[in-house]
Amino acid sequence: PLAAILCGAMLLRYSLDRPDAAAAVEAAVQEVLAQGLRTPDLRQEGCRTVGTQEMGDAVVAALG
Repeated sequence: PLAAILCGAMLLRYSLDRPDAAAAVEAAVQEVLAQGLRTPDLRQEGCRTVGTQEMGDAVVAALG
């Protein structure tokens, strides 16, 4: 889900001329990754593996 979310950020930045909104989405993704959440394809030692729904919910929560 992170790739799709970041594609949305690119849409905001390059097609809708909303770099502020794009930066907020990108920061939310970075925050979730810094919290140690990972989907199975990005799994790392010491990180918590979550499903796509939980990852998406975490990004939305990080957006505030």
